[in-house]
Amino acid sequence: MRDLLYGFYARRLESALDHEQIPRHVGVILDGNRRWAKASGAPKSRGWRAGADKVEELLGWCEEIDVEVVTLWLLSTDNLNRPDSELRPLLAIIERLVTEIAGTGRWRVLPVGALDLLPDETARILKDAADRTADVPGLHVNVAVGYGGRREIADAVRSLLQEHASKGTTIEDLAQLLDVEHIAEHLYTKGQPDPDLVIRTSGEQRLSGFLLWQSAHSEFYFCEAYWPDFRKVDFLRAIRAYAARGRRFGE
Repeated sequence: MRDLLYGFYARRLESALDHEQIPRHVGVILDGNRRWAKASGAPKSRGWRAGADKVEELLGWCEEIDVEVVTLWLLSTDNLNRPDSELRPLLAIIERLVTEIAGTGRWRVLPVGALDLLPDETARILKDAADRTADVPGLHVNVAVGYGGRREIADAVRSLLQEHASKGTTIEDLAQLLDVEHIAEHLYTKGQPDPDLVIRTSGEQRLSGFLLWQSAHSEFYFCEAYWPDFRKVDFLRAIRAYAARGRRFGE
């Protein structure tokens, strides 16, 4: 009976959505995997696996309502400082997840993050997933691995300086012409729309450095559920909340 009512409620939420108000780009901070495992009396790795298993469900939900881009924050630069005994199993789960997403043939995968900070094998798997899905139409999935918002901005500025140095542009000339669009063109997500909606699970109400530049005008939705417990109704509630807001873009 509970599953029947849940399904009815999910369908009701979806049917009530205004499809003129669907976000083009949704960013998701998949938080709470370790706390979910702890609450279940399970090892951390089980929480990470449960979280990974939820990702394909989310992508399917996004596809159903015609979201164009999803950015999944899977591993931060800070997470890379974890002990090897914890980091290696987590990277293995991420590698398998990215390989499975690419293997469906349904979605285009793009790694966003400092790949030079990752183990060679992890970086290779991420690049291979991007290459194999480069021509896949439909939902574009950014997998943020080894990602930090400050690092992204620093990398963008570095790339910008290198580009202009190769053209012989002086620092003085660059200072005169530099604007925000020049930096945006060198972000990991260059060419994509900025996130309209950022969802964070587990009840935490902060960005923690996620898409710092791109989220200047994003709407935020904080969900109490740990990521492995995130349901379709939670996702649809986030979309409904987004659609109900009057976006002013700083006006």
